[in-house]
Amino acid sequence: MKRKLLAFLMTMMTVSALGGCGAEAGDTKAQEEKSQNTSTEEMNAEKKIEKAQEGEITVYTALEDEQVTEYLAKFNEEYPDIQVNVVRESTGIITAKLIAEKDNPQADIVWGTAASSMMVLDDMGCLKPYEPEGCDRILPQFKSDKEVPTWVGIDAWETAFVVNTEELEKLGVEKISSYEDLLNPKLKGHIVMSNPNSSGTGFLTVSALLQLYGKDTEEGWNYMDKLNENVSQYVHSGSKPAKMAASGECAVGISFGYAGISQREKGAPVEVVFPEEGSGWDLESNALMEKEEINPAAYTFLDWAISDEAMDLYRVNYPIVTVENTGEYEGYDSNPLDQLIENDFSWAAENREDILNTWMEKYDSKSEAK
Repeated sequence: MKRKLLAFLMTMMTVSALGGCGAEAGDTKAQEEKSQNTSTEEMNAEKKIEKAQEGEITVYTALEDEQVTEYLAKFNEEYPDIQVNVVRESTGIITAKLIAEKDNPQADIVWGTAASSMMVLDDMGCLKPYEPEGCDRILPQFKSDKEVPTWVGIDAWETAFVVNTEELEKLGVEKISSYEDLLNPKLKGHIVMSNPNSSGTGFLTVSALLQLYGKDTEEGWNYMDKLNENVSQYVHSGSKPAKMAASGECAVGISFGYAGISQREKGAPVEVVFPEEGSGWDLESNALMEKEEINPAAYTFLDWAISDEAMDLYRVNYPIVTVENTGEYEGYDSNPLDQLIENDFSWAAENREDILNTWMEKYDSKSEAK
């Protein structure tokens, strides 16, 4: 199963690397020699990087609040003299903030933010190449394809429906197993979804629908027009729909897998449904911001953020991590790798602005107040 996933990930996330395949033999040899020289220079430069075990850094993150608290507690045990100032927002807000600050970046690091956003930031020149210690453990499909990576993935999350079984029974709906099932007229006003402008979960779901129904057609938007009739509200957090379904505020929350699983484990009357057509997904990832002066403590944090200790922490919340040994999938009835669609990250990054603008024009009137 993992081989299947890695095969299409390699296809989708290394498209830009294929453009030079038709080069003449002489050019290829020259490029290889240049690459080897560049690699040597970069390794030499790497040796000169000064890292610090004390100082103060600013970290922007889209991780959930409780995760940030848990993870930083472990980091501070090892590096008590590094003060970490966290700015936590949803993926869309973090991305917009980083773009707005491009010419005067305030963050030292981006931590746990969608790879689709990282690709946008990378194209804008916002990220500085850095290969954290232990980066060779990260599968190549889960980090940028540059010689020295500009971003490194840590874990993946996927679309799921969190269904309140008690509320569903009241509505007379027997079962939900697919995106099409969400169009049942009985569900009108009983579905909550994340706003893709502010939520990474919202964006990966919208992107998946457009891809599943045909990137070059209007079918994805036609589907969402119908879905919008049943949606009561678009919220600004990926986990909030799961929490609202758990509390009975809605019958169905379009959220992500572990958000629903955690509510179920707390005793909420919910089922976690992975749509039979496949789930949209994205990678949480880390990057160093491009700044005139790089804070030496930032390197230390990024090294720790892909360490074995950090991966064990991530795995508690998201079972699909980016190192070779993916471990068990607690809380899942089947292997979550089988559920993931063939996600075209390059297409999603290139079309992100147009997708969000179209979505706003069509559906933003139902968004909750910020």
